[in-house]
Amino acid sequence: MASRLITVDTFDFIAFGGTGDLARRKLLPSLYFRDCAGQIDGASRIIATARSHMTSEAYRELAKTAIETHVKPEERDANGLARFLARLEYVSVDVNGEDGWDELANLLKPNESRIRVFYLATAPELFGTISAKLGAHGMVTHQARVVVEKPVGKSLASAKVVNDAVGQVFAEQQIYRIDHYLGKETVQNLMALRFANALFEPVWNAAHIDHVQITVAESIGVEGRGGYYDTAGALRDMVQNHMLQLLCLVAMEPPAAFDADAVRDEKLKILKSLKPINESNVGQLTVRGQYEAGASAQGPVPGYLEEIGASQSSNETFVALKAEIANWRWAGTPFYLRSGKRLAQRVSEIVVAFRPIPHSIFDASAGPIQPNQLVIRLQPDEGVKLQIMIKDPGPGGMRLRAVPLDMSFAESFGERNPDAYERLVMDVVRGNPTLFMRRDEVEAAWHWVDPILEAWASTNMAPRLYRAGTWGPSAGVALVERDGRTWHEDGI
Repeated sequence: MASRLITVDTFDFIAFGGTGDLARRKLLPSLYFRDCAGQIDGASRIIATARSHMTSEAYRELAKTAIETHVKPEERDANGLARFLARLEYVSVDVNGEDGWDELANLLKPNESRIRVFYLATAPELFGTISAKLGAHGMVTHQARVVVEKPVGKSLASAKVVNDAVGQVFAEQQIYRIDHYLGKETVQNLMALRFANALFEPVWNAAHIDHVQITVAESIGVEGRGGYYDTAGALRDMVQNHMLQLLCLVAMEPPAAFDADAVRDEKLKILKSLKPINESNVGQLTVRGQYEAGASAQGPVPGYLEEIGASQSSNETFVALKAEIANWRWAGTPFYLRSGKRLAQRVSEIVVAFRPIPHSIFDASAGPIQPNQLVIRLQPDEGVKLQIMIKDPGPGGMRLRAVPLDMSFAESFGERNPDAYERLVMDVVRGNPTLFMRRDEVEAAWHWVDPILEAWASTNMAPRLYRAGTWGPSAGVALVERDGRTWHEDGI
């Protein structure tokens, strides 16, 4: 069944950093797909800005190349591409100076009543500067929205500085802090599974769930981002935003309604209920790692230090930790989180492991009874799998085995699954902030993460080495196994 198309009002989309990797790899293809789907009307414009000097025609060629590079040939449409490219305009803007700002303001001025989306695909330290310039040149109307990419700061203090700077120009309801994981179909289906079915919610608690695992594993290295990554690390880069957001969606109470503040209020409660990890327990509850040379499916790969061109670094490329939520629903149920680069495979998934049955009526010849698991796969192939026990077909007595009730989105719906950015960009135009982070969420996440970073520093907790192409340091495995559990690694 085809999905129902919801069109959006006429808008101007202004992309700062419009020649950068994010714009070419995600923003331009996403807007192209939404244009081809008929969601963007003929009058809407896409205006790219960057410091480089080029004509709008030259930028259209850049955008055409980006579409041809990042969109599969079978998903391209010549007429649709021509229509999309005709929407594009380019203005050279010096973010730190005055060049180009008046030209951009004049381009927008005839359509002051139109929705304006300012997308800041730039370094976070420029968010405040760009916002101030937009305000000073009169471009922030009541219909304006600003989208900021992660990371919002590198600590609670720096996050407040960024939020204050952007907040001086834009009202909180105009600020969209994007986390593309929240736009993934499977993440939204997690809420549908929990709150649109009578099956799961009655057993969605510590009495029936043994533990939860959240894994975000990458098989690639830093991929040219060494300068940024060596000042961030896995905890800041993945855990503080993506993984804590996933944890919140798994653990939150049912919101009163599926609207922005109701959902984000419940997520905030979870962030504030996380038990502290600090100098007293950081060694028992966290593991840091750094990859050394190893092998991938494509062959030998260098170590982290070689990739960033350094002789030494105390930065972590892997982190595993055990989190606990101090509330009635989840008391005593651990949430195991791990993320890293150069791991055995690229996979992002949530595993909800239910408790074993209290008593088996079957004798030993039936075989072991494995606890049920709900596996929610975010990438590379989005889907949901529920592992249950059944009788092995055939005569000869009762033999039990675990089988998956499996739903692959690609197989079940038989149509292209839109990228998360497509959904999120359209939500910004619609003025729907449900899948975006509120200021208090971002700061509550940093409030929990900061003591971990401080404890690592004060205890000189160096990252443990692991070979590229493995699942991280052995201590990451021990973190789970000393609790009598194991990481889920058999795929969906």
